[in-house]
Amino acid sequence: MIGFMLFFMPFAVAGQGFLKTQGKLIVNEKGKKVILRGMGLGGWMLQEGYMFKLGTIGQQYKIRDSIQALIGKVKTDEFYTKWLNDHTSKKDIDSLAAWGFNSVRLPMHYNLYTLPVEKEPVAGQNTWLETGFALTDSLLNWCKANHLYLILDLHAAPGGQGNDLAISDRDPAKPSIWESEANRLKTVALWKKLAQRYANEPYIGGYDIINEPNWGFTYPKDRIGNQEKENKPLRQLMMDITKAIREVDSKHIIIIEGNAFGNNYHGVMPLWDDNMAVSFHKYGNFNDQPSIQGFLDLQKANNMPLWMGESGENSNTWYTQLISMVEANDIGWAWWQLKKMGSNNPMEIKITPGYQQLVDYWTGKGEKPSAAEAQATLDELAENLKIENNVYHKDVIDAMFRQVQSIETIPFKKHLIKQNTIINAVDYDLGRQRYAYYDADSASYHYTPGVNTVGNKGRIYRNDGVDIQKEGEDHFVFKIEDGEWLQYTINVADGGKYSLNLLVSADSTAGKISVFVNDEPKAVTIEVPVKGEAGKWQEIKSAGISLKSGLNKLKIKFDKGGFYFKSFRFAKI
Repeated sequence: MIGFMLFFMPFAVAGQGFLKTQGKLIVNEKGKKVILRGMGLGGWMLQEGYMFKLGTIGQQYKIRDSIQALIGKVKTDEFYTKWLNDHTSKKDIDSLAAWGFNSVRLPMHYNLYTLPVEKEPVAGQNTWLETGFALTDSLLNWCKANHLYLILDLHAAPGGQGNDLAISDRDPAKPSIWESEANRLKTVALWKKLAQRYANEPYIGGYDIINEPNWGFTYPKDRIGNQEKENKPLRQLMMDITKAIREVDSKHIIIIEGNAFGNNYHGVMPLWDDNMAVSFHKYGNFNDQPSIQGFLDLQKANNMPLWMGESGENSNTWYTQLISMVEANDIGWAWWQLKKMGSNNPMEIKITPGYQQLVDYWTGKGEKPSAAEAQATLDELAENLKIENNVYHKDVIDAMFRQVQSIETIPFKKHLIKQNTIINAVDYDLGRQRYAYYDADSASYHYTPGVNTVGNKGRIYRNDGVDIQKEGEDHFVFKIEDGEWLQYTINVADGGKYSLNLLVSADSTAGKISVFVNDEPKAVTIEVPVKGEAGKWQEIKSAGISLKSGLNKLKIKFDKGGFYFKSFRFAKI
């Protein structure tokens, strides 16, 4: 068992039979409330270009075409087989359970289960493909072994369900699901097939029948469906799917999503089944009661459970705040996503030099690699998909579970202070904003007009608001603003007086630092002089600081920012 799987398990998770709705709650067969704490497996069955730093190459079919142009169809088919085998495994699901999740949301691409309508040998019939069903069976078995519920999510419907093309791998040159009855009929048939297969599986938590519709039915210029007042085609399709499911499965929860990425429910109500939940998705806005009040009002009017089927892609502070808020309202959630290239998810897929060269070619910034070079890079990428080769971001998991329950700070790394022990600046404590650290820009509110914060401006190493950059193999804190601070839990082997030596760089603005130990000021202001050369590190020393043996909380406060902070060490006086 890989080490990071055992980080902590804050909640007991165990299946208790079929989930069902009971008024505003989701409950198990014993009638006990269940708060779903889930993770979405984005990027496995359905690739989106942003997950892999591909710029304007958004849809999966474009990604596949780009690969095929380099290594040919046979090798491309082999690569995608390896992708499906390596991206998500039992180790991933074991880890989710160990961290505290009790559910998994599977974003499905229809083309792993059935042929596109234009490729059917007989028009109007459905050819069923074993690949998707076999993958789903395996995932369900892994979930069962860990007592996790599996929620099936049709992420890419036949034809595609919106104008955000990458979400559903939609080709705008072909009819969408809203423009093709054949696509709608295939969607209904697929759900019936899935329901037949899993009707008696209690670890299937529910059917999320169509992900994030975004379409202007009556206002074509409203491409995401925000202005729709009736949503008749959407309601009809979801009713048709429900009818087909109920012909073979009377037990599982059916989850619906409104237009405009699951947020516009005008005309969708009233509900048409007595075992339904309503999903909403929440990204990049404030985490206050007004931000979800519309859904709470909808819940009150219809007496049904809410489920936040997607959220994430932000900072740890935002995660902790949002999870605290929705759980206080008995709303379960599924995060987006387990792994991609980037640091704001639990697992990060590494970007290698070879992969960067490949992306540079695809985005017009570099030369075309040979077939052999491209093949080697793609083989390396497939290996790096495996969880044992991912970068684990324990701070993300800590923010989603422990920090929701506690304001306590804990060490990010063990810091045993001996003579000249070096501590990297970026290894400050794990904990909430204003408890483990303070950063003036702690989260992104990119969907809030007039608010231009971004959180960690470097977007590497950790997912707090603290701004981090990389130099060679070393990381350092940059964009330091007045009043920000970092806290470190240190274990002093030998109590006494020490000088604190900080490695800093100031190319244009002089800085000032103050030091606190166990919340007591311990040094006069430490000046950070200007050296006039970017990246020129200098060590500055404090006067003597008394440290007791054992654990101490060291706070380094930036009274005047504008410089860079790399590391510090203690020298016994």
